Amino acid sequence: MAGKKNIFVIVGSASEDSANHKIINLFAELAKNDFNVSVYKELKALPHFDPQVSIEGPPEKITEVRNEIQKADGIVICTPEYIFSIPSGLKNVIEWCVSTDVFDNKPTALITASANGEKGHEQLKLIMQTVMAKVTDQTNLLIPGIKGKINGQGEITNPKTIEDLMSLIINFKILLKS
Repeated sequence: MAGKKNIFVIVGSASEDSANHKIINLFAELAKNDFNVSVYKELKALPHFDPQVSIEGPPEKITEVRNEIQKADGIVICTPEYIFSIPSGLKNVIEWCVSTDVFDNKPTALITASANGEKGHEQLKLIMQTVMAKVTDQTNLLIPGIKGKINGQGEITNPKTIEDLMSLIINFKILLKS
């Protein structure tokens, strides 16, 4: 792989101090030699999805996020599960992209880190298939019981979680080459 790949990260959690942000911090650290990681921090500032506006003239913030997704070499989505689904802010940003081709065949890694996360992760995979993102079984990671895998300093301390994240990074690099 010539040069570092530009990775655009969307974190589904509304909390800046979330376990998902900690996972992405570790992801960025582990992949620093291979990826330039840019984390999107404007989910809460996006307007509610409006299909008519999406087609006729999307707001500037929507055009900006679409452009970031389009120009990235790959996408990482890291999210908690909220009430057996994905958070509304994450679904909102994806909905704003449905009428575009920004996710078409875009190498994408999906991480769900939550108390359980299974249902939310299933829904995220289905949604990303629907928008035609390029996701493989090897670029999916479900991390149940995340709070018990982080210490008081906010560090991921569970060796299996770190190992699984490293494996996802390796497989994401492979997906980016394909």
